[in-house]
Amino acid sequence: MKVDSKERDQALAHTIKTLGNMEFSEAFANFVRQIIDFDNLIILAYHCEESPAVLYREYNDPIVFSSMDSEYLNGAYLLDPYYRAHLNGPKTGLHRLIDVAPDQFKRTSYFNVYYQKTTLIDEIAAFANISPDVTITACIGKDRSSGICFPKKDLKALRGYEKAISALLEEHWKNYLPDRVSSTSLLPLINRLRTELEKEMGVRLSPRQAQVAMFVLRGHSSISIGLNLGISPETVKVFRRQLYAKCNISSQAELFAMIMPMFSRLSGTRNYDAT
Repeated sequence: MKVDSKERDQALAHTIKTLGNMEFSEAFANFVRQIIDFDNLIILAYHCEESPAVLYREYNDPIVFSSMDSEYLNGAYLLDPYYRAHLNGPKTGLHRLIDVAPDQFKRTSYFNVYYQKTTLIDEIAAFANISPDVTITACIGKDRSSGICFPKKDLKALRGYEKAISALLEEHWKNYLPDRVSSTSLLPLINRLRTELEKEMGVRLSPRQAQVAMFVLRGHSSISIGLNLGISPETVKVFRRQLYAKCNISSQAELFAMIMPMFSRLSGTRNYDAT
């Protein structure tokens, strides 16, 4: 795709004119398309540990979002690197998935069971902070419909508009308010996980063992978990062995199979498009 600067400028001007209107999301997507080719785009609102709200989506191949409502919004988002980036504090600008994902992300069951099913090959997300609790994220993707990752020239071109892209998202959704807040999601995720495991499986985990469980599911190595928790990799391995013994399992895949069905109860689920 070759777009001259005049067309790009017109697309940006039109997007600015639609700020605060229903036409904004489509105009925003068209503006991004004047900068780079993409196969899909989805705009999400992350709010604390609530299920994300889908604000807009478009695609070439519908399979890329076929599991969005039934799986991602129903709890799988808890293992998404972009969701974790939102929880870790204010984030703006562009972030490629491979740059924010844990070191063993591609070895996780989340990646192999859910993410690969979407046929996504590459993703770049634009972040905009609306409040201390709310992040708007526009995920720009490549999937099987093109079969290629974003080339370096596209990344460079997109970064040339990094501040403008985030500013557009921030301005349009500056007054965004979550639809509702689930009372259960106000409790820390680790506490909810421990409660569900004891209730459903009769498994009593310590807070540290539950923390290690979530880090393992997200794709962190023992070294990465140790750095995040401020303990040695050897201590992490002890907690991991204790975790597996209590759950009567021997692999991350078995841990995923045990906990994944509980995710919908660990989250405040909101399955809808909010345009």
